[in-house]
Amino acid sequence: MALPEPTSPAGEAGLTAIRKNPARAVAAFDFDGTLAPIVADPEQARAHPGVVPALARLAPRLAAVAVVTGRPAATAVEYGGFVGVPRLEHLTVLGQYGLERWDAASGELRTPEELPGITALRRELPGLLADAPDGVWLEDKGHALAVHTRRTADPDAALAALDAPLRAAAARHGLAVEPGRMVLELRPPGMDKGVALTAFLREHDAASVLYAGDDLGDLAAYDAVDALRAAGTVDGLLVCSAPTTGEPPVRVIADRADLVVTGPEGVVALLEALADALGC
Repeated sequence: MALPEPTSPAGEAGLTAIRKNPARAVAAFDFDGTLAPIVADPEQARAHPGVVPALARLAPRLAAVAVVTGRPAATAVEYGGFVGVPRLEHLTVLGQYGLERWDAASGELRTPEELPGITALRRELPGLLADAPDGVWLEDKGHALAVHTRRTADPDAALAALDAPLRAAAARHGLAVEPGRMVLELRPPGMDKGVALTAFLREHDAASVLYAGDDLGDLAAYDAVDALRAAGTVDGLLVCSAPTTGEPPVRVIADRADLVVTGPEGVVALLEALADALGC
């Protein structure tokens, strides 16, 4: 299978660096929309069936593989099917935007204590959402709370109506708001996918990185890779996973990506092609 060609010089340099020295390369991925298809009920999301075999082929040749997700790490591990997979010992799941960590080699899960602001907001949100349109629902992630509008009659209008009151509630409790596709997530400040990814790359002394994402939460990771490329410390390949549902891709992600693929199936195809190129 032939490798697709990046559309930018920086992306070409990133792919070349990964191929030349895979032992110092990291492959990192968002979960929902990138490794797992977007579904109406996030509890039903599961990794594309080709993800684990493709990662298991590729991981032994790389410095590390990471899943960087807003989900709790344990949930992403379960929904990804990552436990006990041979040749996937180099996998780390950074959950809750890096607040949590699960390492495949040890099976250890590290998670911080819940912040008081999340506890207080959890009590407040049901009243705040009492008059929300039918179909709005709250996903409790433990260290974050996500309000979804995908099931409403007009998801964009519902999200716009909830934006101001949710931001005000977050501000009262010292929390950050992370917008996404038909969702607003309220979570502790100071940690995002860019911070988590940068620390992970430093930990592994990475010289190159492939990062794949699909939504606004991935912008921080894109920013981090761009900053490392500009500093000349890490070569990078930014991949956009475009929706397979007929929705347009998140424009700011697609416009900044070096390579656009079609959903988790396209991500799997890219990984398979990269494994072929590396002789895995």
